[in-house]
Amino acid sequence: MSENKWSYIHPEARIHPSVRIEPFTTIYADVEIGEGSIIGPNVTIYDGARIGKHVQIFPGAVISAVPQDLKYKGEPTLAIIGDHTMIRECVTINKGTTYANKTEIGSHCLLMAYTHVAHDCIIGNHCILANNVNLAGHIIIEDYVNIGGVSAVQQFLRIGRYAFVTGGSLVRKDVPPYVKAAREPLSYAGINAVGLSRRGFDKDQIKRIEDIYRIVFVHHSNLSKAIAALETELPDSDEKSTVLQFIRSSKDGIIKGIHTVQHADNAS
Repeated sequence: MSENKWSYIHPEARIHPSVRIEPFTTIYADVEIGEGSIIGPNVTIYDGARIGKHVQIFPGAVISAVPQDLKYKGEPTLAIIGDHTMIRECVTINKGTTYANKTEIGSHCLLMAYTHVAHDCIIGNHCILANNVNLAGHIIIEDYVNIGGVSAVQQFLRIGRYAFVTGGSLVRKDVPPYVKAAREPLSYAGINAVGLSRRGFDKDQIKRIEDIYRIVFVHHSNLSKAIAALETELPDSDEKSTVLQFIRSSKDGIIKGIHTVQHADNAS
């Protein structure tokens, strides 16, 4: 382990010998850091942090601080960061509460500067959270999600895989898989075709996803009718199963289609 006299590393911390720790960093006792990781200057890593291999943490980040939840009473919980994830300047990641006992960031993620991840959030693999994204507690973000800068996500929500949320968004409802979400209030703005193509989806898959959301967001303003139409009008596919499962399991409801939002605005 490469360290220096200007940092404090508790002797009980479990740190791989290859880890590089730069000046003025503080690492508490109940911490694990995997092979090849780089911990920048002025980083604080509290008890409960479990940091994977080849993770980069930039100056000013605070990992595994106690939750900003008045119900938290000091119970031991975790903040987990997967392999090859990059945590940029001044990111804050709070550990979990007894609700989930952990906050977890997946592998190959990028959390840009000043991002905040609250207690009990679960973030999948290959996700990008741009500058100043704020996640309240208990949020689930599935794999390959991209959230634009200065966005805020309400507690207990879910964002489906391969979704793209534009910058400056206020997320108050679940965002289904494969879509672009934009405008205020946040609503469906098409499928994330560019992102899907970059991730290896072929034209047939993208066409199937377009057909699914044409039924959900364009042809029907009633979600129950849209689900029934999906079941009967489109052939079975992995994409259809993914979307149906997400919608059916949504507790707070999904974002609206742009036509639904416009109709509500006109009616008011």
